[in-house]
Amino acid sequence: MIAKTIRTCFPVAAKAVADKAEDINKLNVFPVPDGDTGTNMSLTLGSVVKELSALPADADMEAVAGAITHGSLMGARGNSGVITSQILRGVAEGLVGAGSPTSSADIAQALRRAVKVAFQAVRKPVEGTILTVLRDISTKADECEKKRLTVEETLDAIVVEAYQSVARTPDLLPVLKENGVVDSGAFGFAIFLENFVAAALGRTAQVEDFATTFDAGSARDSALDRVKIEANDDWEGSEYRYCNEFLFRAERPFDEEECLEFLASMGDCELLVGAYPDYKVHVHSNTPNLVLEHMLRFGQVYEVFIHNMDMESHERTAKIHADEQAAAPAEPAKPIGFVAVAAGSGQAEILTSMGVDVIVFGGQTMNPSTADLLDAVDRVNAEAVIILPDNGNIRMAAEAAASACADKRVFVVPTKTVPQAFSALFAVMPDAPVEEVVEAMAEAASEVRDGEVTTAVRDSQAADGSPIRSGDVMGIVSGSIDVVGSDVKDVTLECVRRMQAEEEGDTLTILAGSDLSDEAFEEIVAAIEEDQPDLEIDPHRGEQPLYPVIFSIE
Repeated sequence: MIAKTIRTCFPVAAKAVADKAEDINKLNVFPVPDGDTGTNMSLTLGSVVKELSALPADADMEAVAGAITHGSLMGARGNSGVITSQILRGVAEGLVGAGSPTSSADIAQALRRAVKVAFQAVRKPVEGTILTVLRDISTKADECEKKRLTVEETLDAIVVEAYQSVARTPDLLPVLKENGVVDSGAFGFAIFLENFVAAALGRTAQVEDFATTFDAGSARDSALDRVKIEANDDWEGSEYRYCNEFLFRAERPFDEEECLEFLASMGDCELLVGAYPDYKVHVHSNTPNLVLEHMLRFGQVYEVFIHNMDMESHERTAKIHADEQAAAPAEPAKPIGFVAVAAGSGQAEILTSMGVDVIVFGGQTMNPSTADLLDAVDRVNAEAVIILPDNGNIRMAAEAAASACADKRVFVVPTKTVPQAFSALFAVMPDAPVEEVVEAMAEAASEVRDGEVTTAVRDSQAADGSPIRSGDVMGIVSGSIDVVGSDVKDVTLECVRRMQAEEEGDTLTILAGSDLSDEAFEEIVAAIEEDQPDLEIDPHRGEQPLYPVIFSIE
């Protein structure tokens, strides 16, 4: 009986999560604001549905449990999907010995097993997540067992507890409270549970008529009231850019704990789940190649997915902004709007404060496409739009977007750096014709002398022919590698000296990269102030990757 119920109700609940996947995506801010939790949970559940549908009609609970375990493991996507797979595995294993008819004791046992399996899979459980909700409903099921409640009363109680637990997640995890949201994975889990129970009890998807003392409506409302989707432009959840996940088949027994230690040394959110010989591996890392190379020592990897979470985060923010604009009442188009490319959240914040309507994230190693820029132009409510590419490699895509746009007049001010964009925006004349504004902005940008400091990734040579070794710190002035050294501060200081010696300026704008600490940035600024006492310094956090320092002198 329980096997048939699961096979009937699981697809209903999986579809409910799939229908809400986009809403769940927009909630996500932990562990990183990558905007794919709902998608990952839906794909994981969909894989289980496929496995269950392949079973014979008379499959028993043991076969159903095997299908759930295998399907969720093989289809698990992302951190949320892998943890969900372990919850499903634990519940399924716990129900193998369930009686007929099923009792509240069977439900409690299944949830206790799920808690054990899921918490074992996560090396560093965090309060205020899907694991917290799982533990809370397991505790509630234990209470129902002791009170000898019916199966219907128990299921009702755990659904209410799930939503109440979801509503409490912001009080347990600060990043949720800061962003005004509940935990996305926990919310997705509650949706799955609600719809599974509704299907099992022959109700609509809306849970109602609880036999417990809890008020179902207020339980859900309490959770939903906390669901306030906000844009999160800050990439602060993780220092690691790539979500690496793949299936792994071991060719011989290996030390699973040692493997987890290695994954932890490569990044965070490390998971190794499954049983010999089949496993699912998940980790956030900046070096997915090293992760794969390590696992290849013990067996074969397949179904490899590597996601750029930084890009996913920006896509999530763009979708939220688009929804907000769609919901807002239409306003008359302004004469001129602006689109600018930024490589970091700090750059984006400054550009927005200067009047830029839409930010497109990109840079030296992540150039936005013509389509990306066209989409940004479409989102600007203006008769004419000016694009600031802020990188020489993006200029052609910007000009192509300007040519391809049919319903707006689009112009490109060919800025090569963000500091040039700052100066160009200062030159905007609000009431002037757009052609004059573009000319003034281009002239202002051309007068900016800029520099940047980065690290060489391969052997090369400087402008004067001197050798550059991989790992050297390079100072680039107006596109020319003029300074080579081993210290970011020293190289930055020498670049400024040479620029001032060539042509003395009055103001230096300097932006700190994402890999430069506040302390190191303050030391660089102090060194410049001491060396160039007549130069006014305007420091900001740019948070651009790869370039610890970007600066300009005017």
